[in-house]
Formats: sequence, structure tokens, C-alpha cells
Amino acid sequence: MRRSRQLDRPWREECGIFGIIGCADAARYAALGLHALQHRGQEACGIVAYDSVAQAFNNVRRLGYVRDHFTREDVIRHLPGRIALGHVRYATAGRKGDTAIRDVQPLFAEFSQGGVAIAHNGNLTNAQLLRRNLVKQGSIFQSGSDTECIVHLMARSRERDVVGRMKDALRQVEGAFSIVAMTRSKMIGVRDRHGIRPLVLGSLGTGHVFASETCALDIVGADFICEVGRGEMVVVNVDGVRKEQPLPRNSNRFCIFEHVYFSRPDSQHAGTSVYEVRRRIGAELAKESPADADLVCPVPDSGTPAAIGYSQQSNIPFAFGIVRSPFVGRTFIEPTEQIRNMGVRLKLNVNRSLVAGKRLVLVDDSVVRGTTVRKIASMVQEAGAKSVHFRVASPPTQWPCFYGVDTPERGDLLAAQMDPRSMAEFVGVDSLCFVTIDGLYRACGSPQGRGEAERKYCDACFTGDYPIVRADGEQQPSLPMDTSH
Repeated sequence: MRRSRQLDRPWREECGIFGIIGCADAARYAALGLHALQHRGQEACGIVAYDSVAQAFNNVRRLGYVRDHFTREDVIRHLPGRIALGHVRYATAGRKGDTAIRDVQPLFAEFSQGGVAIAHNGNLTNAQLLRRNLVKQGSIFQSGSDTECIVHLMARSRERDVVGRMKDALRQVEGAFSIVAMTRSKMIGVRDRHGIRPLVLGSLGTGHVFASETCALDIVGADFICEVGRGEMVVVNVDGVRKEQPLPRNSNRFCIFEHVYFSRPDSQHAGTSVYEVRRRIGAELAKESPADADLVCPVPDSGTPAAIGYSQQSNIPFAFGIVRSPFVGRTFIEPTEQIRNMGVRLKLNVNRSLVAGKRLVLVDDSVVRGTTVRKIASMVQEAGAKSVHFRVASPPTQWPCFYGVDTPERGDLLAAQMDPRSMAEFVGVDSLCFVTIDGLYRACGSPQGRGEAERKYCDACFTGDYPIVRADGEQQPSLPMDTSH
């Protein structure tokens, strides 16, 4: 779908899911898990829990940060029970205010078999087509979320139980998704056929946990069991864990940007440390694009591991030449044009005494529109930097993502319009270099680079090689649809 044009919008991470079953005060654990996943979605959060005593589902859905709502005792007391499902998300650009609350997940519906809550991370690439057909058949949608298509498909299924209805629904959808659903007695986790979006399973005492990242298992003290496989469904209830394969197990196309930016550095994917991959990306950058410099400085915080790797490989000292304020969030009030132009300075400040007179290598995770890079380069130059060499810990981002990440249109991506030399001139630095796609794959564990068959990722934002055809096409949708999960 088309997205509103903002002057300087960074990558928007996908959403985060945390589900827990078989533990007293499950909602408290869910709140902690969502804290660990807050980086994946900072605009809204929600938790649904089932109270077996009252035999009722309770839910709290709010706009804003987890800490602003689920640290309050009166909120947590409203969510008793031994099973709970939570979600943090980004809303599509432009959907603000009270109207967005209807899209906050988990979504909840009552079927003839009982209530079901659903949380989704990803994007259904045939959602518009499904929605139009469902509306023609009489479905009444309550939200703008593509997740609701799954709810309606489940409602129309003739399968006898919730698990069967979910299988039936998911066989009709296309795209990238990790989904966790909750009934009064079951927790169901499933991934798409290519495993593009992450989902892991852990154990906590006699209970079990689903989460988008392993860092969420760590915060509640859960032990990692496994990743949910491609096309796999994992059903957890009092009888234990049951695995099924309702969808084809297609080639592995895990989102490579999880390693570059989205995931927390203390998480692991496929047994590989995200921090270590980012450090190795920096080392690859130093080999491929050396620079004559005095200091290597990260653009905090996502550029830090790669900057460490660059420093170690190049033997150029590492230093925090740019400092990030920990107190400026995405919802900071910007009432005037003058304040809006100070947006980067509100978050980042240059350590003048450190960078003055120095030749710098600045390392960041990506370049999207280039406007933030221009501001950062200007800041360090005003602070007296002798030269600035910008190094990017990902290949040039030339294509938008259609699998659950809110990215600009291709015409707004700087690397789709300019080569690195022209980009360096545009942003005002002495040189600008990206890690190559082969260097990125080597850092991710493929010694021969992208050509190694056994380690494949979705790298469409860099290469245009999309693993899933968009059934909805490029046209402007006739119905509003929020696909930023």
C-alpha cells in the first residue's frame, strides 16, 4: 500500500509477540516480555488473558509504551489467569489518535468453540484481495488490520475446532507472518512457509512461552526450546507440546534485516548471536572499505556493534564521538518548524572535545532517505571533525519491504536514485561506502557469500529478489488496510 511521505522517517520495525501458558499471573510475565520487545513496536501495546475462575477473557489495549500502562497494578489486576497473549506494534504512518485503538492487537473474537485472541507480526500480501472477497460475502470488518482477515476466514471455516479453523484460514493467506493465537486452554504458534518473520518457543517451569525474540525469554527466565519451523504449527496445552506441518516447508528466507537492525543484539536467530553478526559486518566493512582515520565512532545505538568490529579489524581506536539521549522517545512533541529541524539534535549530541581535529569513520546500520546522515555529518563537522567517512553496515537499500516493515516507496529511497559517490556528495561526507551483499552474507555465516545455497535469507530490500509475489499488486487500495505489524 502507499504510505504517506514524511521528510525523515527511519525504518519502522516489525511488531513483537509474547504468549505464555501454564504460569500463574501470566499477564505479569507477558508485560515483562513486551518490555523486552519494545524496540519492535513503540506506538501501541495490548495483552489478553483468560480468567479460568470467572471463565472470561479480559483485555487491555493501549496506545503508547508498555511501561506507561502495564507497570500499573490496577491494570495487571484486570488480567488474572494462567494464559496470556501480548503484542507491541507500529501503526501505519498517518493513523493516529483514537481511531487507531481499533487496530491494536491482540485482536479478539468469539467463535462457536469459544473466544480466540490473535497476535500477528508480518504482512499478508493478498490481504486486499481477501478483504474484498470477504466483504462481498457479508463480513463486517471492525479494524483496518490485515490480521482481521484471518479472523473472518476462521469464522467461515467448517472445521470443527479452533486449530483446524486456523489451519484452514492460513492455507488461504499469502505473505510473511508469525502468528500466536490463544484460546481458553491452548496457545498456538505458526510461521509462514519461508520463515521470514521470527518466532521461538521456550519453557518456564511447567509452562511454555512463545516470543518474537530470545531476549524476551531471557527477561522472564525461560529456557529456549526451539524456533518454530517454516510452515510449522506448534500447539501447547495441558497435555504438552504438539507440532504439525499444515503449510509447505519452502526455502528458508529469514529476514536478513533482523540481523542488521531489527532484533536486539542480545537475541539469537538460528543459534547465531545478533551481536556477533553485527560485529562481523563491521569487520567485513573494514576489509572492503578501509579509511585513513583517527577514530571509529558509531551512530548510536544500532551502529555500535558494527563500529566495534570495524575498529577491531582496522586497528583504529573506537570511541563514542556521538552520544544518544536515553530520554527522547518517538512521541516527543514538536510544535514548531524550528523544533522539528532540531529532531536529530534532540536525540544525538557530538562529543566536541573528542572529535575536534580528528579524521572520523562513522558507522551506522543503514541509509534510507539520507536526511539523517546529512544532519549527523553536519553536526560532527561543526564540532571540528577534520574529515568524515561514513560506513554502512548493510548494502544499499534500494527496494521497499512488503513483508511487515514500514519502509518508504522506492522513489524515496536514496540508494535507488544515486550511486555511493553521489550519495556521499549529497550527504556531505568525504566518502560513503556500504558493506557488499556478499560481505553481509559472510558475516551471517555463509563463507562464499550470497551464492551459498544452504544459508538463504530474504534480502529483497537490497536486491529486489522478492520471495513472495504480491497478489495485491502496486495499485492504491480501495479499502483502508493497516499492514504494519
